[in-house]
Amino acid sequence: MRKPALKVRDEQQFFDDPAIDRLMGFAFALSAEVYVLRDRVARLESLLTSKGLIKPGETELPRSPEQQAAMQSDRDAFVAALMDPIKGLQKSNGAF
Repeated sequence: MRKPALKVRDEQQFFDDPAIDRLMGFAFALSAEVYVLRDRVARLESLLTSKGLIKPGETELPRSPEQQAAMQSDRDAFVAALMDPIKGLQKSNGAF
């Protein structure tokens, strides 16, 4: 006996423009991911502290000039990649 096929429901729409609904969905999904990352970082810091590998608050200490320069470079590249679609410069990830 065959199982009945799942019925595909229309996408829920809350705003007049469905693109706004999709953007809100994106924002909520991204927020959930950020929370998961925050939780994992807190757990890692707690484990490292409890095992005596780092001191409480040590992750808040200022970076060395070399570390700061590396992070600034990484941050600049990250922001540039985020801004490309806004500027209409998104690239295909496929290989040609």
